[in-house]
Amino acid sequence: MILEYIQANVAIAPYLIFGLLFLAGFNIPVSEDAMLFITALIAVKNPEYTYQLFAGVFLGAYISDLICYAFMGRYLGNKIFKSKFLSSIASPEKIEKVNNFYNKYGIMTLLIGRFIPFGVRNALFLTAGLGKMNAWKFAISDLIACTVSCVSFFILYYNFGETVIEYVKKGNIIIFSFAIIAGIVFFIRKKKSRKDLNTL
Repeated sequence: MILEYIQANVAIAPYLIFGLLFLAGFNIPVSEDAMLFITALIAVKNPEYTYQLFAGVFLGAYISDLICYAFMGRYLGNKIFKSKFLSSIASPEKIEKVNNFYNKYGIMTLLIGRFIPFGVRNALFLTAGLGKMNAWKFAISDLIACTVSCVSFFILYYNFGETVIEYVKKGNIIIFSFAIIAGIVFFIRKKKSRKDLNTL
């Protein structure tokens, strides 16, 4: 219903897409991938709105990241994770591990993370906020990562449309699998190094 409305109202589509992605920053389930795909398809049919549409989806995605990091992570983080269930998901130990990953790999964490589907993006941004990652470092790193991600997918969808969707889905699964394996290896090595230090 909402998507049909967006397609039927091209002139205000950039604002609608921006608004939906803005809500995603508060962990409301709005898919950035779906918004990029829809935006590209609308742009193909309405080339005169291409730049406005891309600006809407790009700014929406970037500001959504900042909201998740700053408001959900840094500001509300401690309040959100007072519940036993949520604190088990993001315990101080887990946050420290992810922060170590940020400190070690820097921008690559966000760059790779933006290409990982299934809610991993927001989890990364939320954790960065909870761990009090430097705000300027996050903003600049995520700006670069968001630019690479949005430009890449927009161009891909704009030029190939629905024919490339299956390839993107398969690629997402592969990236997601590699990310899980990399995370497990990283945490095992970290745990092993701590045990080695304790035995000295």
